[in-house]
Amino acid sequence: MSSAEAAFHAVIEAIDEPRTARMDQRTKPSVKASIEAAADLMGIEASAFVVMAAYARAQELLSGREQTLLHQADHQALLAALDEASAPTPALQDAWRLHQQQVVRS
Repeated sequence: MSSAEAAFHAVIEAIDEPRTARMDQRTKPSVKASIEAAADLMGIEASAFVVMAAYARAQELLSGREQTLLHQADHQALLAALDEASAPTPALQDAWRLHQQQVVRS
């Protein structure tokens, strides 16, 4: 197992929750054989290999949706707008009141 794979495996193991969720898949025998061979090379069970690979891909996809990329000019305009002190507009005040009514805090 490479150091990157070991580190990723450690990340999954560090998630502090019980392993109670099940996932079942059907696949072709040749796909299963490839997964098992790759897992053997890493010295882990095939199910751990599948979880690691799927989790890595899921994190990759989700992180792309959590980022917003801006061109330099847009970035500067955003920072300037954030630095500009201005009073809240009536529409913003209405939106805040609506937020306070609808969002439940635990």
